[in-house]
Parts: sequence; C-alpha cells; structure tokens
Amino acid sequence: MKTAVGSEKGGAFALIFADFKEITKARLAISVVFSSIAGYFLGAYEIQWFQVLLLAFGGYCMVGASNAYNQVIEKDLDALMKRTKNRPIPAGRMTVNTAMIVAVVLTLFGILSLYLLNPKTAMFGAISIFLYTSVYTPLKTITPLAVFVGAIPGAIPFMLGWVAATDDFGIEPGTLFMIQFFWQFPHFWALGWMLDDDYKAGGFKMLPTGKKDAATILQIIMYTIWMMAVSIIPVFGLTGRLQLSVVAAVIIFLMGAGMLAFAFQLYRKRDNVSARKLMLASVSYITLMQIVYVIDKFLA
Repeated sequence: MKTAVGSEKGGAFALIFADFKEITKARLAISVVFSSIAGYFLGAYEIQWFQVLLLAFGGYCMVGASNAYNQVIEKDLDALMKRTKNRPIPAGRMTVNTAMIVAVVLTLFGILSLYLLNPKTAMFGAISIFLYTSVYTPLKTITPLAVFVGAIPGAIPFMLGWVAATDDFGIEPGTLFMIQFFWQFPHFWALGWMLDDDYKAGGFKMLPTGKKDAATILQIIMYTIWMMAVSIIPVFGLTGRLQLSVVAAVIIFLMGAGMLAFAFQLYRKRDNVSARKLMLASVSYITLMQIVYVIDKFLA
C-alpha cells in the first residue's frame, strides 16, 4: 500500500513538474540562460560563480514568467492550434489563477536575483518581461511587426550577461544585443513558415508579408546578411573591450554563410522541409557563435 501511495505521489509530482516546464517553456528558458552566461563570460574581468548562479536563476525566472503570462493571455488562442492545445491551461491541467501565481512569483524572484547583481541588470530584465507580455503578445494577432517588437526582449539576454558582469551599458553589450536582434528574424520567420497554417488557426500574423512567398524569404536573406555583418564587427576593433580575432571572425562568418545557404535553399524550394533546416541552422549558429566568442576571449 505504501509503495502504491508513493508511486501515486511520485507520478503526481512528475506531472506537476512537467506542467511547470511547459508553462515556463524550459527549453527556451535554458537557451536564454546560456546566452546570458556567454555574455557574462565575455564581460567579466574575473568569473565569480555566485554571480553566474544568480544570473542563471534570475534569467530562468524572467523568461519563465514571460512565458507564463503569455500563456495566460493566449489561453483561448492556444486551444485552437495543434502545437499548443495540450499546454497546461487550454488542456485544463492548470487554472489561470495558478499560472498567474507562478508568473508573479517568478517575476519577483527573477527581479530580486538580477537586482542582487546590479540594478541595471534587473531593469533590463523587467523591460524584457514588459515588452514580451504587454506589447509583443497582443500585437501577434494584429500585425507582423510583432516579430520586430518581440526581437527586442529576445535580444536582451546576450547583452544582459555583459551588464550583469560589468554594471555598465556601452558599445560592447550594444553590439551583443544587435547580433541577437538580427538573428531573431530569420529564426522566427523560418519557424513561422513551418507553422503558418497553425498560426493562422490561432489568428497570429507572424510572416512579414502574411504569406509564404518570395518577399518573405528575401527579408529572411536580408536579415541573415545583416546578422553576419554585425557578428564580425568586433574584429575591426570598433567595439571597446569586445574583441574578436581574425580566425574567430572567419569561423563565425563561415557559419553565417552556411545559414545563408539554407535561406537560399528555402528561396529555391519554398517548402517546410527547407524552412525547418534553416530554423535548425539558426539555432546551431547562435549557440556556436557564442561559444566561439567566449573561447576566443580566453585564448586571446
């Protein structure tokens, strides 16, 4: 009997934990934490691991809170789409009140953790939550410009790490912001291309032209080229302490060229398979680019 009761409790905890991961979008949150830590390593004169832990915890809380608020606001629309109808709220496994409690608690813990690093970091974290929840989320059903707005909080994490390490905002974190800002567009438009029918079922306007057409792909190509250009600017010595060796710049440029090749493939084939390849290439690019930046700093 005790074993059965224990199994039931364990199963219930597993379901609660699974729903917590879903409401906070754990995989996305972890990728954001990775970007923040990469930015911290780039900015820090000396690595302080307690600060890294505060940044990781606070970063996860801020992203988790944003996603929880988002799922509360979009609960009715999520129920209309295949990829989101099994989320905790539309599936009936979590109430709106519970989700709001989760969001508010994560917001408070997140801001506090980032404030312990420095007030600027907490401020940027709070701005990220506000823009994602109060501007980007409602705009998604109104205009494709929502992606532009959403790219702002999406680009903050890489920059946030530098600010957390230095308590300063200047050309260096600004450059990190611009790299991830331009990256957002080919990444999300590739995703939007793949999920266009599902997004339309929910009333979301994600593609820049509203269609899976040549004009959308040309914008993907244009933003990919801008991303490539901004990613190697530090090699020219114009970005303060944010430096990049020639070898690292070449590696990053070639990775960007690979992503660009997938964008051209999408232009030629205009199918979901090509869009998926571009989306996966974009995920690989942003991760490997940040790793190259960090390794290059410590090797130099």
